[in-house]
Amino acid sequence: MRTQVGIIGAGPAGLLLSHLLHLQGIESIILESRSREDIEGTIRAGVLEQGTVDLLNSTGVGERMMREGHVHDGIELQFNGKRHRIDFHELTGGKRIMVYAQHEVIKDLVAARLHAAGQVYFNVSDVNLRQIESTTPKIQFRLEPEGELQEIECDFIAGCDGFHGPSRQAIPANVRIEKQKIYPFGWLGILAKTPPVNPELIYANHERGFALLSTRSPEIQRHYIQVDPKDDIKNWSDDRIWTELHARVDLDDWILKDGPIIQKNIVSMRSFVCETMRYGNLFLAGDAAHIVPPTGAKGLNLAAADVQVLARGLSEYYRSSEEDLLNRYSEICLRRIWKAQRFSYWMTTMLHRNLEHSSFEYNIQLAELDYVTSSQAAAISLAENYVGLPMEIQTNYSIKI
Repeated sequence: MRTQVGIIGAGPAGLLLSHLLHLQGIESIILESRSREDIEGTIRAGVLEQGTVDLLNSTGVGERMMREGHVHDGIELQFNGKRHRIDFHELTGGKRIMVYAQHEVIKDLVAARLHAAGQVYFNVSDVNLRQIESTTPKIQFRLEPEGELQEIECDFIAGCDGFHGPSRQAIPANVRIEKQKIYPFGWLGILAKTPPVNPELIYANHERGFALLSTRSPEIQRHYIQVDPKDDIKNWSDDRIWTELHARVDLDDWILKDGPIIQKNIVSMRSFVCETMRYGNLFLAGDAAHIVPPTGAKGLNLAAADVQVLARGLSEYYRSSEEDLLNRYSEICLRRIWKAQRFSYWMTTMLHRNLEHSSFEYNIQLAELDYVTSSQAAAISLAENYVGLPMEIQTNYSIKI
């Protein structure tokens, strides 16, 4: 097989990149190790920045999102038994966020690619990247577990296959620049059959630990509590989870509604960046290049930003042989990535209780929250980072937004 861009991974990054390239008349093939049912059925949270919403709408894949997603004009921060609202819409000159789950975005992008006769191969195995430093890199794979090896020859390879995929590992270890922070806490997340608890997300800092209340649908809600990442979900009965949620979020005049829990799991939290986002004609995008803790709601949005830069660089290359954007892909993306890491780190450390710290550090957290909710300048900073910083791509001639 032959294509212009071989894409490994049918997550948000890979699918959106293929969609953007298609709109520019650039051919691509997507390889995905999981089934279509698996990637569309794996329930994951999704908070979309204003820029991501605008991108999906402008490229024709936002209709269902606008119909079924939940537009939020702000969030609430809860500490010391009180809630304080951060009004994004007012503080950022009209910007908002959209709560629309990641797997729903994937459904919309898969449908768009298949409708356009895009080549997406699911359930592939033994993916191997070859000759990535050459002008004709290749991807080997099997369409069936016992099938013969297939090969795609490309001009470029986009590694959009997540943290554990083969793309990043194809870059020699001695040239990969990787930086990581492991946080001493995890999130226990639940899906519960209850009515919506609040029009907007509630981030709660409590002496027992962090909690987050969010909305999924009129019937299903998603909530989280801070736990030890090494804990076993078997230790958390439904009653224990609800008891802990009540302790962290209930107010004198407001009590969280219980309901059947239909899903629960514990995930660890970390920050990770592979600064070597290009090697030869291999480009990394999305979780293959960076992981952020979910507190800042940046994961999917960073993936969307990466592939916007990459798609524009590839478009300029095929249109005019201009390679400036491709040559500066890592530099351009990393500027945004590290700002998102800074914001996610700040939100995480401000809201989570490190039980190994003394009461001094906890009081610093409360003072920070008090400042954020009482200073317009501080509230603007939180708001503009949460809704998404401007998409800036500096070229030799101008800054494109």
